[in-house]
Amino acid sequence: MSQLRLNELTWREVRQAGENGIALLPIGSQEQHASHLPMGTDTLLVEAVVDRALDLFAREAAGPDVVRLPALPFGHSPHHLFAAAVSLSAATLGAVLDDVLDSLVTSGHRRVMIVNGHGGNDEIMRLAVKRFALRAEVSVAACSYWTLTSGESEAGRPDVTPGHAGWFETSLMLAARPELVRTPVPARAPVVPPPLFDTPPYPGLTVERHGEWARVGGSTDDPSGADAAPGGALLDDRARGLARAIRAFDAATQ
Repeated sequence: MSQLRLNELTWREVRQAGENGIALLPIGSQEQHASHLPMGTDTLLVEAVVDRALDLFAREAAGPDVVRLPALPFGHSPHHLFAAAVSLSAATLGAVLDDVLDSLVTSGHRRVMIVNGHGGNDEIMRLAVKRFALRAEVSVAACSYWTLTSGESEAGRPDVTPGHAGWFETSLMLAARPELVRTPVPARAPVVPPPLFDTPPYPGLTVERHGEWARVGGSTDDPSGADAAPGGALLDDRARGLARAIRAFDAATQ
């Protein structure tokens, strides 16, 4: 078993690792996270979940071979440009993912998993995976870290998960990178009416309305009750869920 980092390998080692290993690509974003969280929150959290999952493998006698790529720090964040963001267009992010996947396959990898930390990347990432598998002889998987749970933890609040710069992300950051959280975390006043992207008027609808993100002040729910203890439990739960997903992908694609 091995958990390797791509940027620490020689090209010959990369070729060898690609024969049986899974290339693991975290992707995130650089965007506003209200007044208390850093721009790189999504990237930092997906890296924390990925690295905790790999730590779980390191403690075991057997497990999948994984090559961990550096995180892609930029994502699709035009809805956060009202405050501050470094955003790629949907077409550009799709092209970047396509180029990274193509590079990995050319370098010898035949199995790749993308792990996402930003909601705006999700649909683009999944489309990129579907399109790439149509033209290359590969097995490619994609997930957003907050969707992968172990089914064991009861520390979460489904009503505000994953949210944005709210209770969930703030709790995770207090556990993963507390030195980057600006405290005290300010309370967020209720927004009336609630944003349509978060509470659509009919189940199954996706609704976007111009100016909603600026109107809600950059966060989807009140982060002031965030706590490191449930944040750590949630991080561990997502890491266990990701580890199980990697194992399942490994078993299904040998």
